[in-house]
Amino acid sequence: MTDEAHGAPAPELQVWFDAWKTCTQNVLSQISGQSNLFELGADTIEAADSDLRYTVTVTGAVQGEIALRLPLISGIGMGRKFLGEAGKPAEPSATPEAPTISNDEREALDELLRQIAGLIATAVAASVGGEVQLQLSRAEAPWAGAADAVATLRTRDEAGAEIAFEICISPALAAAIIARVRAAESSQNSAASATMPSTEAVRATLPPSAAGYRRLLEVGLGVKLRFGTRRMLLRDVLALGSGLVVELENPLNSPVDLLLDGRIVARGDVVVIDGKYGLRVTDVVDSDPGAGGAGHPN
Repeated sequence: MTDEAHGAPAPELQVWFDAWKTCTQNVLSQISGQSNLFELGADTIEAADSDLRYTVTVTGAVQGEIALRLPLISGIGMGRKFLGEAGKPAEPSATPEAPTISNDEREALDELLRQIAGLIATAVAASVGGEVQLQLSRAEAPWAGAADAVATLRTRDEAGAEIAFEICISPALAAAIIARVRAAESSQNSAASATMPSTEAVRATLPPSAAGYRRLLEVGLGVKLRFGTRRMLLRDVLALGSGLVVELENPLNSPVDLLLDGRIVARGDVVVIDGKYGLRVTDVVDSDPGAGGAGHPN
């Protein structure tokens, strides 16, 4: 097989390709109970008439399409992993060197890719600043994307056979992603310029009757961000393992809590500043329980 290498994807698209890699690994590892590590590359897979093709329609904060293409043998391998039949001999065919995919294997592959797409929709939402939906359907006719919007995932099954599939982001979706990511970064940079007030500025706002508190302004306190919560049975906690996804009760775009000593003191939106998480405060919670404050969480 001769692969054609392209340049690295645009940085704004790399988040989406990384999401395909991580979510594919997590779903397959959870299904098989074994670690399934994929390598993400910028090459393409040589096309064949027997390739299995899918179109993923993206709606929501960004809109466009993603084309998936799998060599037949890779589709069979992934379908059998979903069915728990990895390592099963290939179905007999008229041409010994040309395996065939059964209806059960094709339907299992469809469902596997749908589960992966569902996780990806959650994983990429933050990068484009809004909720997205991914709808998978089978496709027949191929279409071409830009060279810097194509990536390939590769791994090997238990028998050492390669499993690979190609991901191609349509030009319309690529342009929408890049525009949304750059707009979000611009907004985050603006937020970063609004620095925390100095101690002197805080002192100036205190009334004379609060002079006793001024000596406490230099005391360091630890705060935490809470993205969400979930109550779990003890048996479910004990069953936690690598690759298992724990769904939180909080909606995707709900505010994040800022906690001080277990008490909610503010809420806001998560931002990224110089590669680090930050919080853009949108609501300061009244700390006086008598005035409707949050108090300690249950």
